[in-house]
Amino acid sequence: MPSSPSGSLLGRPVTISGLGTYLPTRVVTNLELSQTLDTSDEWIRQRTGIRERRIADPGMSSSDLGILAGRAALEDAGVLPEEVGLVVTATISPDQLMPATAARIAFQCGCVRAGAYDVSAGCSGFVFALAMAASAVAAGLHDHVLVVGAETISRILDWEDRSTAVLFGDGAGAAVVSALKTAAGEAASGTAATDEATRGGSTVTGVAAKSAGGILGFDLGGDGSGADFLQIPAGGSRLPASCATVQARQHYMRMNGHEVYKFATRVVAESAGRVLERCKREVGDIDLFVPHQANLRIIEGAAKKLGIPEDRIFTNVERYGNTSCASIPLCLAEARAEGRLRPGDLVLLMGFGAGLSWGACLMEWGETGV
Repeated sequence: MPSSPSGSLLGRPVTISGLGTYLPTRVVTNLELSQTLDTSDEWIRQRTGIRERRIADPGMSSSDLGILAGRAALEDAGVLPEEVGLVVTATISPDQLMPATAARIAFQCGCVRAGAYDVSAGCSGFVFALAMAASAVAAGLHDHVLVVGAETISRILDWEDRSTAVLFGDGAGAAVVSALKTAAGEAASGTAATDEATRGGSTVTGVAAKSAGGILGFDLGGDGSGADFLQIPAGGSRLPASCATVQARQHYMRMNGHEVYKFATRVVAESAGRVLERCKREVGDIDLFVPHQANLRIIEGAAKKLGIPEDRIFTNVERYGNTSCASIPLCLAEARAEGRLRPGDLVLLMGFGAGLSWGACLMEWGETGV
């Protein structure tokens, strides 16, 4: 992985050149859920901040949503499908155990020669996938990588379990990760020479255009001692599918909400602090904090520990619920549309989830879209 020991990217500078999203049209409100669960709109809003979520139509899979988001991202970036060398899909609700959901997305997006694989890192998945993509571009393996976060979590929820059924929603978001172009319009190349531009600890040739932006660094990590806190118990080699596992409802998501909350509020501040230090930035430099949209209480608790003011936090969990790997790209696209992402802004992305896992990414936002 082309990164320094400190976690900042080495090699060619890298940026997000395009974004795309897809959200199902069906809206499920808290009131609707309260008709089948022992809950209420007030109970859900007070504990999670969620008012409604989107649910995919019957027959739609995660790849179907991801294909639509991926196509939109390529169009936004002005990148032809055949220019994409790699497709990385982050998901906790894959189409199948095998093959990779990314394979279907790559083919249907027209990236027919691209390598394709999935990342399974819980709700940290999009940041992990972004790190893999950025590393491949920085190393010169590819000029463009399509990163997709796609979820149909409604398919893996126990709709009789109030602790999980009220939290999640379906959706997809995608980003095109590209080599950062110089002011002359050419992809910059990486080197260790002494008089080149330095960005966040990475030494690169070719000074980028003023508003081009770039990914500065990552902090990725995990703690497997909490693997059982958020899981789907059956269906893999550890507990193969059987009549008994189906009857025991072990193919649905199970969560220890208290432990996940403690983990998330602690690890966000720690991970964010590390990536800021590595990239020689401070919390006060952050223009926009884009966390995984787990629930509003976790986001508020984590931001308070980190010291980020409310007006610099982006949330849409109230409208979409927890969309897992899709939440961060959905937020980025909405923040851009609302004018809250401007070229030159310092943006902190933060994912956390099953594994347990966490991933932070620091970037300077650039011009996106054709």
